[in-house]
Amino acid sequence: MTMHHTRTGRGKPLLLVHGLGATSRSWDTISPALSQAREVIAVDLPGHGQTPEENDSGTFAGLARSLDDWLSAGSLTGIDMVGSSLGARLVLEMARRGHSGAVVALDPGGFWQGWERTFFKTTITPSVAMVRALRPALSAITGNVAGRTALMAQLSARPWALEAAFVARELKSLANTRTVNSLVKDLANGAMQEGPAATDAPVVIGWGRKDRLCLPQQADRAMKAFPQATLHWFERSGHFPMWDRPDETVRVILAATSTAAIAMVATTAALLRRINNES
Repeated sequence: MTMHHTRTGRGKPLLLVHGLGATSRSWDTISPALSQAREVIAVDLPGHGQTPEENDSGTFAGLARSLDDWLSAGSLTGIDMVGSSLGARLVLEMARRGHSGAVVALDPGGFWQGWERTFFKTTITPSVAMVRALRPALSAITGNVAGRTALMAQLSARPWALEAAFVARELKSLANTRTVNSLVKDLANGAMQEGPAATDAPVVIGWGRKDRLCLPQQADRAMKAFPQATLHWFERSGHFPMWDRPDETVRVILAATSTAAIAMVATTAALLRRINNES
């Protein structure tokens, strides 16, 4: 399949995968900095932005299939990846399949249990409905600090500091994504994300301490599913560290996907395999 994507910068390729109802533009807060060191490839997932939906794009399994097929068709299997929210779960899934390089997963979905599933579904569904109802007035509402804060409080620890035009574009994208409701239902009712990763490359799971969508206690489950991963806490961040802590997010990504980090993890993994075989 074909997915709309952009390429900026020079260097080793780095794939950015956005979250639910977003587009490749969700990374605008950090992609210019990343592109100083890497060739940054940012995609629109099927049903999002400029990529048409497919028959199964309303499910996580469908999006994972589409991404996997696209990577294979573009000879991008093994590329370093960064994902946010739904996109973070997708890059972890690619790592689990052994189809990624180094991975940075920012506040991934798929690790909720019990009442957290209901919390996710019952908080985001009315938010989507409200944004759709307010679509004609979103630019005016987000131009006001109080309006930005009211609409983005669940997603950002500092919504008043976000650029008004950026927030308006993100909310319009959410409102325009037809598959959002079916994805929310599928994510809330589906199985937890499986692990571990079938790769010797680094896996870093980043989590905002003030995440009000994928709650911080879910990080423990993510680490149990991917025990070889490193956990990085963004102390003053909500659900999107690249919005609330852009400089810190860039540092984490570049460190995790550096040649030295990948070599160190691969060497450690090989040593552990040798010890296990000898024992």
